[in-house]
Amino acid sequence: MVSRSRGPLAFLPRGVLVFLLAASATAPASAAFELPPIGSTTGTEHHAGKVVWADLVTPDLAAAERFYGGLFGWTFQDVHAGKTDYAVALLAGQPVGGLLQRPVPAGEHRQSAWLTFLSVSDVDAARRTALGHGAKSVSDPKTYAGRGRQAVLSDPEGAVFAVLASASGDPPDYLAEPGEWIWSALLARDAGRSAAFYQTLFGYDVFEGPSDDGAEHLVLSSDDYARASVNTLPGGSARRHPHWLNFIRVDDATEAADKAVALGGRILVEPHEDRHGGKSAVIADPAGAPIGLMEWSASQSKVEPK
Repeated sequence: MVSRSRGPLAFLPRGVLVFLLAASATAPASAAFELPPIGSTTGTEHHAGKVVWADLVTPDLAAAERFYGGLFGWTFQDVHAGKTDYAVALLAGQPVGGLLQRPVPAGEHRQSAWLTFLSVSDVDAARRTALGHGAKSVSDPKTYAGRGRQAVLSDPEGAVFAVLASASGDPPDYLAEPGEWIWSALLARDAGRSAAFYQTLFGYDVFEGPSDDGAEHLVLSSDDYARASVNTLPGGSARRHPHWLNFIRVDDATEAADKAVALGGRILVEPHEDRHGGKSAVIADPAGAPIGLMEWSASQSKVEPK
């Protein structure tokens, strides 16, 4: 992940959170469900607070595969266990994320969403700490052979996230390639308070990011490496809810956004130059799941917060 402080965004309706909560509550049984390892080899290296995985919860797995395959060049390995339909997204043969199908009950309106997984060395200890500081449990800890142990929580403002202790260790820090996750941002009502919660949970160092809009932008860092940002939801967003938003690296944000529309998606935030000189955008897939697009040129290097 690259140290990039994001501007304020607000577009996530309550239906996204309801869908994540419902899907997590009905997660597949660990004994009958295998997930790919996070690291390539068995190891004990853990980067506390690093975003190491993301799962899409979607009502139409086939449609999601067509969209993300066409947009990012991902291929998919389908996994079926009982009534569970899941696919592992691959880039150049390496796992980059997962897609979980969860139909929407008749008469209900739920929007697809991505679930962000943050690294910990001990899921149960992290869960106890989170619950002791105002978080709520969404899905109890489960252990998956080859993957490790994970649990789903919502932070004190209601943003849903997962913690994961990888059985194979975390992947090393490196600059993401196009088609891989490059950044994650938390949109919160009170950025300072939310940053303090995650600092308690993951031991982050917290730095102030640049701001040209009067809002608070904080960078979360561990192991001297920026992991994510926390940004204040803009005023007038009472109907929007705190949430995590993940960004994929692309060569050209404008081109990628246009391609997303051609594939059946929508543009939520038009491609624009950010405060670091690159372009970014936010799109929604055909089922409504928000995802960020971010350019990163070879001339740009890892920016450490000061």
